[in-house]
Amino acid sequence: MSRNRTGLAVTTAGRSPDEPDQPTVVALRGEIDLGTATPLTMRLDALTSDPSPDLVLDLRGVTFIDCAGLGVLCRVRNRVEARAGRLRLVSDSARFRGMLRLVDLDEAFEIAAGLPDVTSRPVDGDSGADAPVHVGSGADARVAVR
Repeated sequence: MSRNRTGLAVTTAGRSPDEPDQPTVVALRGEIDLGTATPLTMRLDALTSDPSPDLVLDLRGVTFIDCAGLGVLCRVRNRVEARAGRLRLVSDSARFRGMLRLVDLDEAFEIAAGLPDVTSRPVDGDSGADAPVHVGSGADARVAVR
């Protein structure tokens, strides 16, 4: 049985110098799996490299996540906690929450059904965050960072 792989699209909006208290919001769409985990990890590592990162991962557009994807979420959580920051996941999927419960990760994340009341602003272009990046392992797997 083959699955139609859509890859993963990542849209990032970040903190504004005028409003440093606003979190960085990352909207994920598509699949988080072995084919997309490495480039996504690299992108999230860059977003969590500063002290006290405040990151919101919007997972409502994610259609599939496997153990490699869960590993990405755990890695970003560990990086944020090590830097005294905050990570929030946004998901309205009962299936995703059930999967977290099944692998005993339901208490490891702060999860909301919708986005917090934040103002999204583009990430500073000097960080390379706005540059499009297409990475993949094959023609059907890609990560698009906008």
